[in-house]
Formats: sequence, C-alpha cells, structure tokens
Amino acid sequence: MSDPTPVIDDLREESEEVDRLVAGLSPEQWALPTPAAGWTVAHQITHLAWTDRSSLLAVTDRGAFAREVEKALTEPGDFVDNAAREGAGLPPARLLADWRAGREALENALRAAPAGARFPWYGPPMSTASMATARLMETWAHGLDVADALGVVRPPTDRLRHVVRLGVRTRDFAFGAHGLPAPFEQFRVELPAPSGGLWTYGPEDATDRVTGPALDFCLLVTQRAHRADLALIADGPDADRWLDIAQAFAGPPGGGREPKGDTAR
Repeated sequence: MSDPTPVIDDLREESEEVDRLVAGLSPEQWALPTPAAGWTVAHQITHLAWTDRSSLLAVTDRGAFAREVEKALTEPGDFVDNAAREGAGLPPARLLADWRAGREALENALRAAPAGARFPWYGPPMSTASMATARLMETWAHGLDVADALGVVRPPTDRLRHVVRLGVRTRDFAFGAHGLPAPFEQFRVELPAPSGGLWTYGPEDATDRVTGPALDFCLLVTQRAHRADLALIADGPDADRWLDIAQAFAGPPGGGREPKGDTAR
C-alpha cells in the first residue's frame, strides 16, 4: 500500500465511532466489565490511549520509544495490563480527553510522515500504512469489547478490509509466535465483504484455502471469538492449523476467548 491516506482516514472514522460509544457514559458504565478478563470499559479506552502514545513515540521520537521497549522487557507479559491499570482509575473525562488528544497527534504525525518511512515497534518495524492499519485493528477490536460491555451491536463496515489484510499478512508471524515453521506455500483466502463483493488473497490454485465471512475472519485474527463459533472453513492441514493460532497483533500469543457453544455467527 503506497498511499497511507485511505487507512488513516478509516482509522479516524473507526476511532470516532468508538468515541461515540463512550462519550456519554456514566461513571458506572465506565466501570462495566468487558469480555477481557479484569478489564473494564475504562481499561479498554486507557489501552487505546496508551498504544496511541506509544505509536506516536515510534513515529516522532525513536529514542523515547526505545526506552519504552526497555521498560516493557523488564515486565514481560504484564506491561500491557499494568499500563491499562494505571490509567483506568483516572476520571472518565480525563481518560476521554487524553485519548482524543493522543489519537489526533498520532493522526497528524502519520499524515506528515515522509514517503517510505519505517518505524520501530514491539514486533517488526512498520511503514506508515502498516502503523495506521495496526491502530485501526486495535481500535476496532477493543471497540468491540466496549460494545459487548454496553450490550451494543456494532454493524461491520468495509473498514474491516484493513483488518483482513493485516490478518493475512501476519500469517507467518502467527506460526513463528507458536514456535512453528511457516508454510512455504501461499494460501488462498476468500472472504465476502460486509457490503458485498469478495475480498481475495493468494493464488487461485492454492492447495490450502480459507473461506468465510470477512467479519468472522477479523474476529478470529483479533481473538475476539473462538474458532468454533465462527463460520470459517479451512481446506488443507496448514490452513486448518492457521485458524487455530491466527493473530494480527504483535507480541506473544493471546489466550483468546472460550467457545460459546452456540451456532456459528
């Protein structure tokens, strides 16, 4: 993706949609539990604000970002939860103001980044478009957690194309995160989009294939739903294995969600 503008625009829209979910909440609603164990609505928004700040440092101040990485290495497995816990106790108005300011600063920095720039991250370095895509993925996923806590259903939009693309591109990373060799051959991925049409990746004659709704694929790669509850089909042993371990986010494998035991969504 050479021009990052479309994904930055979509990141802004996704953030504004989540903002509308929380802008009028009472203090009691900010304290509601979300599907992420131990995380309230406040934890979710704090995490988005914290990750936006980390992204801004990666784009604008590599030295400061390197110090953040060193800090994370001193508390492996806990630094994300610790950061969320530190901010979740702030007054909701402060949380919301911090998130808004941080994401606006990041948006401006991404739009101003020179062509071809690459930025450090907790995983592999990222381009401007990849950084914006990762932020959109997290905003969508954590926004789902907030919506679940509030009993709100968020209709999927074609902004999910960015999450799909990231999920496909991180296939080999997911295998490596589980200590497994990445498949040599490409997979064919065919996913009906929310608005119609078909999003496709990989050669048409690939032996291993993944098909199913784009929404379900996004729920899988962000670990917001268990595979057993999704209408995704894998053809081929490597594709089948991928659907068990897929993750579109940096860091160690997550625990995922327990199956609901009901029909696939």
